[in-house]
Amino acid sequence: MPELETSAFVFASDLADEGVGAVLANIQERAGLDGITPAFSYHALRDVFPHNPRRKVRLRARGALYFRPDLSLYGRIQPHVDAEAADSEVLDETCRAAAARGMRVDAWTIFLHADRPDDNQDCVTVNAYGDRYPADLCPAHPDVRAYVRALVADVCRFDIRSIFAESLHYHPVEHGHEHERYLIELGTKARYLLGICFCEHCLARASGEGVDGGAVRAAVRDELERAFARRDAAVTGELEQEMLADVAGGELLAYLGARAQTVTALAAQAVEVADAAGKRFVFMDPSGAVKGYWTGKPEGDPAAAIGWRLGIDLPALAAVCPEVQVLAYAADVGRVRLDLEAYRYALGDATVSAVFRPIPPDCETAENLAAKLALARDVGLTWAGIYHYGFLRLETLDLVRAAFEA
Repeated sequence: MPELETSAFVFASDLADEGVGAVLANIQERAGLDGITPAFSYHALRDVFPHNPRRKVRLRARGALYFRPDLSLYGRIQPHVDAEAADSEVLDETCRAAAARGMRVDAWTIFLHADRPDDNQDCVTVNAYGDRYPADLCPAHPDVRAYVRALVADVCRFDIRSIFAESLHYHPVEHGHEHERYLIELGTKARYLLGICFCEHCLARASGEGVDGGAVRAAVRDELERAFARRDAAVTGELEQEMLADVAGGELLAYLGARAQTVTALAAQAVEVADAAGKRFVFMDPSGAVKGYWTGKPEGDPAAAIGWRLGIDLPALAAVCPEVQVLAYAADVGRVRLDLEAYRYALGDATVSAVFRPIPPDCETAENLAAKLALARDVGLTWAGIYHYGFLRLETLDLVRAAFEA
């Protein structure tokens, strides 16, 4: 079987707090991995870091960049820089130190999940009622698309191999916004409808594809009103396209098709910018996390089957992106095989890479992780990432090494 390239995801704060040399040594020497994947931008967070020497819990209320940007690259949407990173060169130092060790650096970059509620609110997604979702930039907005291209160019200034693009798609209404609550049972269908964007740019894109977005929006509101009033029984279970086929006489599905074209076209633009800089652009599909993030026990269809909910058309992406990265977030090895084989089939000849969690709820033994890595090789993957250095106990690095050496 082919060798897997390996890497660990890491935050700039891990590198700053522990020291770049210490983190690289732990990843390369203790875990036995040959690359590092630091976050160059990230959304709001509150996380626990078990082996961080400076702080065990970190809160960041806004999304930010973790490097000093070239502001001349950006248009109306200007980047927000993390306060600690404003005077730091930790990512540049990491790139240099990793190169000296013979380690690859891939730039983990969050694009549209911006968590910047005070900025550019005319650029965020808008539901059928006109309510804005301030955490998420809309991929159809021209200024957002310009921001994406600028951020790609900015990150490409660093000595990296690839950009791993997270959140380059639409998001559901349930997306981790602080203190969000749903105290009535809306059901699977209504919750999905409440997350669809009907901003002017999404409506214009749909119109260009011959879809009456206004009629779709009105039909979605009618569906939601019935759910809010409980005039219809809540539709439960896993959401499938067939559940939406009757909305607006089938036009909703056509509207979702236009959304997928929006995402694919934006990814193609990002690839073009990265290619011009000699870097590889990798699209991250979060569907494995949608299914298995909290429990490690995803059910129903493979993760590859639900990307449409986010505007992800895998065959179309395979035609414009050199690589698609997937999240193998499941405890059961058989389930991981189901997901990886489904991605391999949907993506054809495109390169597929995968991210694994070596901790519960996905994994408790080196044997479990080793089995998942073996089947990754078996289905033709050549890269495997470990999520996430800062969230692990250091002793878990020994489990990671044992699994990769098995």
